[in-house]
Amino acid sequence: MSIVIKTAEDIEKMRIAGRLASEVLDYITPYVKPGVTTDELNRLCHDYMVNVQGTIPAPLNYCPPGYIPFPKSICTSVNQVICHGIPNDKPLKKGDVVNLDITVIKDGYHGDTSRMFAVGEVAPHARRLSQITYECMWLGIDLVRPGTRLGDIGAAIQRHAENAGYSVVREFCGHGIGKRFHEEPQVVHYGTPGTGVELRPGMIFTIEPMINAGKRHIHTMPDGWTVVTKDRSLSAQWEHTVLVTETGYEVLTVSAGSPARPDLPVAHA
Repeated sequence: MSIVIKTAEDIEKMRIAGRLASEVLDYITPYVKPGVTTDELNRLCHDYMVNVQGTIPAPLNYCPPGYIPFPKSICTSVNQVICHGIPNDKPLKKGDVVNLDITVIKDGYHGDTSRMFAVGEVAPHARRLSQITYECMWLGIDLVRPGTRLGDIGAAIQRHAENAGYSVVREFCGHGIGKRFHEEPQVVHYGTPGTGVELRPGMIFTIEPMINAGKRHIHTMPDGWTVVTKDRSLSAQWEHTVLVTETGYEVLTVSAGSPARPDLPVAHA
């Protein structure tokens, strides 16, 4: 499968889908508190997507080769869950951290984004992991422009995470996105500067680093979807969908409630 360069019409549709995905996260934010179940968060998001936005929740019944259909409309990854957590009836408790991963389909185009949430007061080490992961994502985004290579982005993310004492998950990565949920290229969050695909205007892909407080190794649970840290350490993830423009980048998954871009040193390829 080759990389799809988006047309002006594609890009406009992707802006809409990206904003709508981000607005689901804005909507659900006040509900993420101790005592709520991830099932309830899933129900609220599903109803908002379908009944308010007129979007389709992309994860529901999504079934790539080798998987069973994903049974819910969002992914809810709590504490040591790295990604693809399936919403369930277990209440969130004070001190938990949870990633909510939202992908909507609007007019045939996908918008994909995720945010970390603190449930009540959380421990300083959990806050730090979430913050460093957020910085990792933005360090990668800041390098997006024509001529950058994907290895430059991965290397910047890996360097920041490892300098903070963390590790980068290698089995899952960002991806091209458009009319299909997952397209080329694969955007890994580690690597060597000057290697990999060269970015061109019109590419759209996600940057979504998964950063572990402990070692990088993973374990997939018997449900076939939920991925956890092998050493049960905390994991964090943030995700944006990004367009390569003629001169740099445009983040497509932004809305009124999007967290501000962090204060970062200038990233260098």
